[in-house]
Amino acid sequence: MSKIKRAASVFITLLLCCAAASAQARQRWTEQQARDWYARQPWLVGANYNPVSAINSIEMWQADTFDPKQIDRELGWAEGLGMNTMRVTLHDLVWQQDPEGFKRRIDQFLTIAARHKIKPMFCLFDSVWDPDPKLGKQRDPKPGVHNSGWVQGPGRAALQNPAEYARLEAYVRGVVGAFARDERILAWDIWNEPDNVNNGSYGEKEPKNKVDLVLALLPKAFAWAREAGATQPLTSGPWKDDWSTHEKMSPTDRLLVEQSDIITFHNYDHPSELEKRINWLKRYNRPMICTEYMARGNGSYFFGSMLVAKAHNVGMINWGLVQGKTQTHLPWDSWQRPYTDREPSVWFHEVFRTDGTPYIPEEAEFIRRMTGKSKAAAARP
Repeated sequence: MSKIKRAASVFITLLLCCAAASAQARQRWTEQQARDWYARQPWLVGANYNPVSAINSIEMWQADTFDPKQIDRELGWAEGLGMNTMRVTLHDLVWQQDPEGFKRRIDQFLTIAARHKIKPMFCLFDSVWDPDPKLGKQRDPKPGVHNSGWVQGPGRAALQNPAEYARLEAYVRGVVGAFARDERILAWDIWNEPDNVNNGSYGEKEPKNKVDLVLALLPKAFAWAREAGATQPLTSGPWKDDWSTHEKMSPTDRLLVEQSDIITFHNYDHPSELEKRINWLKRYNRPMICTEYMARGNGSYFFGSMLVAKAHNVGMINWGLVQGKTQTHLPWDSWQRPYTDREPSVWFHEVFRTDGTPYIPEEAEFIRRMTGKSKAAAARP
């Protein structure tokens, strides 16, 4: 064989190997791989986390407002409840601003979380609330309004501009690639509530074809994360509508469960509705984590919901840990009727007041009993 032919043969072999590796990277976990991973985890209990000092994920992660001391303090309170995971939202604009600094801050966060025996699930994109995110100083909370400063990522400008997609791809590949083998990370949540059009808040600002735009980007985002070498499971969860059969699910929800290694979902309803939806999703034969629940004014409490979930071996991540600038202790209807002259009769979300005392001490003790952190639970034979 001539040198040219031999070189060509080697080149073709390398191309085939690269193609095979790429195809392998795109594969979703088998049901057995997902179940084996879940069997190695404790019962997963945690909260959606943003420190009290940050109104949104940009303020949490920007260099000037990243607050490791506050994070350490609050994750210590979570550890005291027996929580072992946190769902934490990242933001593409912070990556665009300072990729290396962002990675250092993520690593610092992971070090703090590991000290408290907490493995976070990082959420890469988010379709909820303000569609016009901006870097720099974030606005102050609107008095009496739930989550008045939370921002989407990508924002509507990037979502509607295909020229921005290369930047979004670089963000996913860069973040996931940097931590693809990091055992301190539980999982990657690719996109929070991707088809949420925010009718109760920012609906008039949303692109009319937002759902179609996101639906086209979602499989790409999953592929970017897989091709970046993620060893942790990937997921993105349905959050509304009918899941009773695969055919009745929306195109977005079908795509989510077909792409996810493990099944995640949201439910802010009574425990009977939670159990119904768990039973619907069992047909996929994959581990399940409810990544948002607990809205007291809507009938979703720790009492009941955690009992249902533990009976079905479903992980539970409630919304909110500590009352802070997000003001998610206020109910959703505060967008229509701000609570400027009164506190709600019952907090909507959150476990702790800003000083670390539980909002409902009996509730905190119940969580500790469920996680085995309670002294009473430990003393039981």
